[in-house]
Amino acid sequence: MSSNSPLGLPAAPASSDVKLDVDSDDKVPLDNLGPMVVNSDGTLSRIANWSTMTEAEQKRTLKVLGARNQLRLAARKEANETEGGPN
Repeated sequence: MSSNSPLGLPAAPASSDVKLDVDSDDKVPLDNLGPMVVNSDGTLSRIANWSTMTEAEQKRTLKVLGARNQLRLAARKEANETEGGPN
Protein backbone atom coordinates (compact mmCIF):
# COMPACT_ATOMS: atom_id res chain seq x y z
CA MET A 1 0.00 0.00 0.00
CA SER A 2 1.34 3.40 -0.92
CA SER A 3 1.92 5.84 1.92
CA ASN A 4 0.18 8.62 0.00
CA SER A 5 -2.99 6.60 -0.70
CA PRO A 6 -5.87 7.61 1.56
CA LEU A 7 -7.81 4.88 3.29
CA GLY A 8 -11.36 4.58 2.05
CA LEU A 9 -14.37 4.38 4.30
CA PRO A 10 -16.85 1.54 3.90
CA ALA A 11 -19.97 2.33 1.93
CA ALA A 12 -22.89 3.65 3.90
CA PRO A 13 -25.56 1.02 4.53
CA ALA A 14 -28.56 1.09 2.25
CA SER A 15 -31.42 2.94 3.81
CA SER A 16 -34.07 0.57 5.12
CA ASP A 17 -36.41 3.05 6.72
CA VAL A 18 -39.41 1.27 8.17
CA LYS A 19 -42.37 3.32 9.28
CA LEU A 20 -44.44 1.81 12.03
CA ASP A 21 -48.14 2.45 12.34
CA VAL A 22 -48.94 1.96 16.02
CA ASP A 23 -52.65 1.76 15.21
CA SER A 24 -52.08 -1.22 12.94
CA ASP A 25 -51.86 -4.91 13.81
CA ASP A 26 -49.28 -5.43 11.08
CA LYS A 27 -46.07 -7.16 12.12
CA VAL A 28 -42.69 -5.73 11.25
CA PRO A 29 -39.90 -8.30 10.89
CA LEU A 30 -36.62 -7.28 12.48
CA ASP A 31 -34.65 -10.28 11.22
CA ASN A 32 -32.09 -8.07 9.53
CA LEU A 33 -31.04 -6.82 12.99
CA GLY A 34 -29.91 -10.28 14.00
CA PRO A 35 -30.74 -12.45 17.00
CA MET A 36 -31.29 -11.22 20.52
CA VAL A 37 -28.39 -11.76 22.91
CA VAL A 38 -29.15 -12.40 26.59
CA ASN A 39 -26.38 -10.70 28.54
CA SER A 40 -25.09 -12.05 31.87
CA ASP A 41 -27.04 -9.40 33.77
CA GLY A 42 -30.28 -10.32 31.99
CA THR A 43 -30.36 -7.36 29.64
CA LEU A 44 -30.85 -7.86 25.91
CA SER A 45 -28.71 -6.70 23.03
CA ARG A 46 -27.99 -7.51 19.41
CA ILE A 47 -24.87 -8.50 17.49
CA ALA A 48 -23.55 -5.29 15.95
CA ASN A 49 -21.93 -6.88 12.90
CA TRP A 50 -24.72 -9.37 12.08
CA SER A 51 -25.39 -7.91 8.64
CA THR A 52 -21.74 -8.23 7.62
CA MET A 53 -21.39 -11.89 8.66
CA THR A 54 -21.43 -14.61 6.05
CA GLU A 55 -24.27 -17.11 6.11
CA ALA A 56 -21.92 -19.74 7.59
CA GLU A 57 -20.84 -17.34 10.36
CA GLN A 58 -24.47 -16.50 11.12
CA LYS A 59 -25.37 -20.21 11.41
CA ARG A 60 -22.47 -20.90 13.79
CA THR A 61 -23.30 -17.81 15.81
CA LEU A 62 -26.95 -18.83 16.11
CA LYS A 63 -25.94 -22.27 17.36
CA VAL A 64 -23.56 -20.94 20.02
CA LEU A 65 -25.84 -18.05 20.94
CA GLY A 66 -28.89 -20.27 21.34
CA ALA A 67 -27.09 -22.51 23.83
CA ARG A 68 -25.57 -19.57 25.71
CA ASN A 69 -28.88 -17.71 25.89
CA GLN A 70 -30.56 -20.82 27.36
CA LEU A 71 -27.87 -21.07 30.05
CA ARG A 72 -28.09 -17.38 30.91
CA LEU A 73 -31.90 -17.43 31.05
CA ALA A 74 -31.80 -20.47 33.36
CA ALA A 75 -29.23 -18.74 35.59
CA ARG A 76 -31.37 -15.58 35.76
CA LYS A 77 -34.47 -17.62 36.57
CA GLU A 78 -32.62 -19.45 39.35
CA ALA A 79 -31.25 -16.18 40.72
CA ASN A 80 -34.74 -14.67 40.73
CA GLU A 81 -36.18 -17.71 42.53
CA THR A 82 -33.50 -17.66 45.23
CA GLU A 83 -33.95 -13.90 45.69
CA GLY A 84 -37.72 -14.27 45.82
CA GLY A 85 -38.12 -12.07 42.76
CA PRO A 86 -40.58 -12.42 39.90
CA ASN A 87 -40.35 -15.49 37.64
